[in-house]
Amino acid sequence: MSTSRKQIILGAYVGGVNHHTVWSDPEAGSQIDFSTFKHVAQTAERGRFDFFFLAEGLALRERLGLIFDQDVVGRPDTLPVLSALAAVTEHLGLIGTVNATFNEPYELARQLSALDHLSGGRAGWNVVTSFDAFTGANFRRGGFLDRKDRYTRAGEFLAAARELWDSWAADAVAADQDTGVFLRDANAGQFAFNGRQFDITGRFDTPRSPQGRPVILQAGVSPQGRDFAAGGADAIFSPYHRLDEAQAFYRDIQARAGRLGRPAGSVKLLPHASFVLGESVADAAERHRDITRRQISGRTAQILLETVWNRDLSGYDPDGPLPDVDPDPDGPPLVQGRARIGEDAHRRVAEWRALAEADKYSLRDLAIHVFGRTEFVGTPAQVAERIDTFVQQDGSDGFIVGSHLTPTGLDEFVDKVVPLLQERGSLRAEYTGGTLRENLGIGPAVEVGAGARVA
Repeated sequence: MSTSRKQIILGAYVGGVNHHTVWSDPEAGSQIDFSTFKHVAQTAERGRFDFFFLAEGLALRERLGLIFDQDVVGRPDTLPVLSALAAVTEHLGLIGTVNATFNEPYELARQLSALDHLSGGRAGWNVVTSFDAFTGANFRRGGFLDRKDRYTRAGEFLAAARELWDSWAADAVAADQDTGVFLRDANAGQFAFNGRQFDITGRFDTPRSPQGRPVILQAGVSPQGRDFAAGGADAIFSPYHRLDEAQAFYRDIQARAGRLGRPAGSVKLLPHASFVLGESVADAAERHRDITRRQISGRTAQILLETVWNRDLSGYDPDGPLPDVDPDPDGPPLVQGRARIGEDAHRRVAEWRALAEADKYSLRDLAIHVFGRTEFVGTPAQVAERIDTFVQQDGSDGFIVGSHLTPTGLDEFVDKVVPLLQERGSLRAEYTGGTLRENLGIGPAVEVGAGARVA
């Protein structure tokens, strides 16, 4: 296999906290049973994926105070699921979404370090933030953060966690049975962190983990979010799937990381990707149409648009034209938990009206276009070629792949697309690294400078 080609990074995710999973499919399984997570993780490892990714939802979406059950509801806590998966996988990275707003650095740093030890160096943390009072109502400090402060807290949280992880040297534990010396340094684990959000001092009780520190993922497209991700993350979720936009984002992130003193290639960019395969182009297109219309039913389409309109759209025909009323962004929130907070609703609706008029979209067609996520549709050979081309041309470093069908949907990708990527020399045939960092090609955990650590 050629080693000159850029190697594609692949992550596998389990949907379930939004409308992308078709829970009503006769072949769909539980969103809670461990067998679901085990099947997806082991399938990903069979396909030589780099990691398994688990999203998190801290609040159930509501509409007018009632649970919106077109979403899948119910999801076990992230870290126990990943810890259990560590026992049934050998090479696969284990990355979980954990909120920096509603946790504390010492507790979460300790939990992630434990996962890294239990998995032999395969742990990762997707850092997310919250600022809405609806989600915060589930927590003691509900709604206390202004939107502008969320990255301040997240930056300090990440810096504090690193302070804790770095408080133990790699060789701090001697465990010399002949001399009876257990620790080389009696001060191992001592830390002190002072900031606007956290003021903590003590001794971290977990020795340095196999990777030094867990791998850090983050997402952000605003200038503040880009700086935070470029300075503190090992990998970034890219929202861009058009090659020209993705390449511009790729260049921008790498330039920001370079200005913060980080080596070239130390930050990996990974968009989300779904797929629909068929024996022919026409077959794939028909499957795609069927799947998307099951993902976004007429009722789901109405509610998705309500997140911007902030008006009751249940009286509008999903297969008819867009609502003829203006949005009401200043009214009481109709939808809670998924509303597009901070967006200019009037501008967005104007854009959607123009799009619907140009492409003759119904209300449901527009929702599918705006909120659907399937990017790769075609034969296995076509999908493999498109993924490879996107990565080789620096649109990204890989993709985080999922399916509408839980838990068996990923099997088709692993059986039909992965072998073609391996034949092209763009995907490993066997694992070569022992830790997630090694498999991702991001190198050992090193300091990146205080200016990069705190946004």
